[in-house]
Amino acid sequence: MLKPAGFFLWLLALLLLGCQPPSGEQSYVVGGDADVGQELVTDYGCGACHDIPGIPGANATVGPPLDEWAERGYIAGALPNRPGNLVVWLMNPQAIEPGTAMPDLLISEQEALDISAYLYSLR
Repeated sequence: MLKPAGFFLWLLALLLLGCQPPSGEQSYVVGGDADVGQELVTDYGCGACHDIPGIPGANATVGPPLDEWAERGYIAGALPNRPGNLVVWLMNPQAIEPGTAMPDLLISEQEALDISAYLYSLR
């Protein structure tokens, strides 16, 4: 059962789904900056768990590789891969999948938009 904060984030994700482009056109993240996102991925140390193209030293295998992110079908095996869902996931992964290895890094909404823009640029 989702906690109240988790329920709010889940509801937000559902609302954002209605604002997402159709599948195949999902790589545009409104309000996100891929260049800033690439810097944030480095700053947050995402390469300690993920293999990420374009990030020096990001070749870990704890989490899934993030190459060709825009082509993936799901986030965490549960959420359809849409920018709104990725933003919610990045901001509070534990609310979406309690116990996941993905830590809650206290990423702001703007940072999540920027990181999402970077990830969706990986093709």
